Amino acid sequence: MSLFEINLVESNVYKENFDVLVACTDTLDFLKTIPDKSVELIVSSPPYNIGKAYESRKKFKEYLDFQKKVIEECYRVLKDNGNFCWEVGNYIEKGEVYPLDIYYYDIFKFDLGMKLRNRIIWHFGHGLHAKKRFSGRYETILWFTKSDDYIFNLDPVRIPSKYPGKRHYKGAKKGQPSCNPKGKNPSDIWEIVANDFDTCLWDIPNVKANHPEKTIHPCQFPIELIERLVLALTNENGIVLDPFMGVGSALIAALLHNRKAIGIDKEEEYVSIAIQRINDLKNGKLKKRELGKPVYKPTGKEKVSQIPEEWKQNSLIRDLI
Repeated sequence: MSLFEINLVESNVYKENFDVLVACTDTLDFLKTIPDKSVELIVSSPPYNIGKAYESRKKFKEYLDFQKKVIEECYRVLKDNGNFCWEVGNYIEKGEVYPLDIYYYDIFKFDLGMKLRNRIIWHFGHGLHAKKRFSGRYETILWFTKSDDYIFNLDPVRIPSKYPGKRHYKGAKKGQPSCNPKGKNPSDIWEIVANDFDTCLWDIPNVKANHPEKTIHPCQFPIELIERLVLALTNENGIVLDPFMGVGSALIAALLHNRKAIGIDKEEEYVSIAIQRINDLKNGKLKKRELGKPVYKPTGKEKVSQIPEEWKQNSLIRDLI
């Protein structure tokens, strides 16, 4: 599939013959039109029930009951060798933290019998500052499969070995290189570090004001977060589904790597932005942070990274610095 020839289909029911299918409708309504076992990867970040502009806050149990219905429909359309990645943070109620991955685990494991392959920790360096607890700087991706026979392509997402010159020190392979020449398996912690591909951690900043992909969406997926899931957990021409697509980052990640994509969202404004971003991709105009690009690390010479002069005049603070 050439990016310049992407077949974009807009429809509120499932259609065949598409590269990317975009729906502006209720998620459950659309999911019910998708054929059984037709999707290789389901990846999404569902609403957290925290009162964002695109969601109406519900009682926690009502929220989970609705999400369970969505997950059950997603399970139906997932291939037997497919993968299910649910990216969630925390629900906060009166200052108390409810870790959503714990509540979702029961749905995937005990209600549907799925198997957890990784609980990936996505750590990022920026976000809202808390006043009565430590500031949250991570979210989790629950990666589930239907069976033990599932798609997993490690080679496309390997990272360079830290010590590629290591050798076996005993046994039949004594003296031979012990590392994989293609690189090593990344860890299940994806963190914001300056030299990402020299470590076992993945460098994926969240989408904030100065991020090239930033749109009006308050909780936007960085494209490269999904790219790595797409590369590892699907095959070329497989279908990637995001039932809460927002502004379409998961769809773009799929298209960039010759996969097909389905995205659903009920917010017309977000859907319009998603379509525009897909068209920008087709026309070579999409603003995107490149996969694996190191996060900018201040040198200390920038004004914003220096201690304010008025702090230095305060004797109590001066003693601390």
